[in-house]
Amino acid sequence: MGIHTKKLYGTATVGTKGQVVIPSEAREELDIKPGDRLYVVDAMSGSGVVLLKEERLQEMVARMTEQIDEIRALAENGETESAK
Repeated sequence: MGIHTKKLYGTATVGTKGQVVIPSEAREELDIKPGDRLYVVDAMSGSGVVLLKEERLQEMVARMTEQIDEIRALAENGETESAK
């Protein structure tokens, strides 16, 4: 599935203790297992939430860090070039 592909897995109801059951098809396809840590992220300015698996969030942070490092290196090279 591509990054911009979306799939509706059904609905979930928030229980009295705030718990939500993720539909079984979603758990199977997304490889969500008991004990997995999911981060709850605001989506659409408070209109919904996104659940991110911890591993996916770590990958995203690592990729952003690499991109920031690349931008810093380019900026430093640009400063060096302009100083010549």
